[in-house]
Amino acid sequence: MARDRKPSPTRTLLRTHPRARLVAAAVAALTAGATTLALAEIPAAAASAAKGHDVSSHQKNVNWPSAKAKGATFVYVKATESTTYRNPYFGRQYNGARKAGIVRGAYHFALPDRSSGASQAAYFVAHGGDWKADGWTLPPALDIEYNPYDKKHGCYGLSKTGMVNWIKAFSAEVNRETGRRPVIYTTTLWWKTCTGDNSALASTHALWIARHDSADAGSLPAGWSYWTFWQYDNSGRLPGDQNLFNGTASQLRKFARGY
Repeated sequence: MARDRKPSPTRTLLRTHPRARLVAAAVAALTAGATTLALAEIPAAAASAAKGHDVSSHQKNVNWPSAKAKGATFVYVKATESTTYRNPYFGRQYNGARKAGIVRGAYHFALPDRSSGASQAAYFVAHGGDWKADGWTLPPALDIEYNPYDKKHGCYGLSKTGMVNWIKAFSAEVNRETGRRPVIYTTTLWWKTCTGDNSALASTHALWIARHDSADAGSLPAGWSYWTFWQYDNSGRLPGDQNLFNGTASQLRKFARGY
């Protein structure tokens, strides 16, 4: 995804949402074991998959009615990075997508060498990474990939165990505050390199796999037998990166609601 970090004042805002008690029983099943709400049983061919995209500050003022007309059913919008950056276009992008009738969600770009998983999750939720079961809000997403600021330390200086623990801490805090586990965006190679291809998170987290210039999503990280979202290109008909959802538009809305 696009990295658009700029210096901004750090604000630590911790707040607990009462969302968890509103989540349907099926979401409890998700956190207990079902990764993407039985979508594995009804995989969609790419031709019939719901189409969407992801954007950041690079896309600035998106023409959302145009994106909708071109087939966008969903979008993920970058909200935050570490605990020091907020996308200045987030509000108008996030709310603009909803006004145009596009299901939207927020994502956080992780920098595990800057602060703890729990603190970055709290910052994310406080600045756009919330969730509600309205059918229009996708679960929060964690973008975890190679370090764009230090190519020599693509795993952010963490051991494989340390990286898994960082992701678990991020997930636990998001779940505590919103009632949902985050979708995990990554590549298979990064996951193998930086977590040792750990499979412990697969049963409780939906996978957003990045694989460009390919006819399919390729091999997946350990534990995941299917993807929920696939980022298949970094440009195309829709603003930003191009994505598919592993199901129909109707199933996307169910996934957004949490059942």
